[in-house]
Amino acid sequence: MTRTPPTTVTPVRLWRWRRNPLRRHSDVVEAWIVLAGWVLALVAGVFAGMLAARASDAAFEARRAQLHPVAAVLTADAARTPLAGSGYDDGRVWAVVRWTDADGSVHTDRAKVPPGAPAGTRMTVWTNEADRVVPAPVTGAAADLQSALTGALVAPAAGALVWGVGRLVRGRLIRRRMDEWDAEWRQIGPRWGNLSGGRG
Repeated sequence: MTRTPPTTVTPVRLWRWRRNPLRRHSDVVEAWIVLAGWVLALVAGVFAGMLAARASDAAFEARRAQLHPVAAVLTADAARTPLAGSGYDDGRVWAVVRWTDADGSVHTDRAKVPPGAPAGTRMTVWTNEADRVVPAPVTGAAADLQSALTGALVAPAAGALVWGVGRLVRGRLIRRRMDEWDAEWRQIGPRWGNLSGGRG
């Protein structure tokens, strides 16, 4: 008994773009939807990433505009080791500092300082409009890096959202085509059965 070699099915690439008797109008529409989805996803991702990076950079600029550096001095010797359970340990300790505004008013607040710094040590701290010590603003390369990372995170998310919308539209088109095929088969199927029975 001779064995029939298995038939290899070779997929036809880009068949929706080529003229063939099986291609329908809906196939062409689906091909354009897929192409437009990928292009729009790419464009939307790049555009959203750039907007997010600019917005992040603008936020850093706005925060820098609201803060200002002041020359302060330690009011007492700083502790040599951070207190247990004081949160994130960056190698510095909390201590009270004092500074004088341009109008002569004196302010005190707590700030992070090097461990063991003696009283009277001069340092620069950043304060807000309420004359409270706040973390230093992000500047320079660190700000550029954070803005770039924000854009890099937003870009694929925006692209995926647009691509997902394209998939939903394509899915609705496929379901519609299946319904059309079912309707046509309900019309042709009985005739096909009659033709087969007539041959017998």
